[in-house]
Amino acid sequence: MASDLKFVEFVCDQVSGAGQVRYKLMFGDYAIYCDEKVVALVSDNQLLVKPTVAGRNFIGAVVEVPPYPGAKPCFLIESQLEDRDWMTNLFRITTKELPEPKPKKPKLRKT
Repeated sequence: MASDLKFVEFVCDQVSGAGQVRYKLMFGDYAIYCDEKVVALVSDNQLLVKPTVAGRNFIGAVVEVPPYPGAKPCFLIESQLEDRDWMTNLFRITTKELPEPKPKKPKLRKT
């Protein structure tokens, strides 16, 4: 089941105070970026935040599920979706701990 764009936009609005937030459609689901780092995935209308030590400490009792079969587990966020401050803090904490994205290789021009 694909994710609903309205759900993705709702999540992005909830965490808009965490930094520069955007989303990108990828393979039928969405990646949510904060300050150019992939912080979360939306799969089957579920918010899955990348696992970090600081994020785990912030959440406490965390539920982990993979976004798709064979993937590494992520933190499943359910009841806190409506809490804008909590969500913003989680995204800030997670973004801070994630590594910087690798630089993209320049595209070769065909001549």
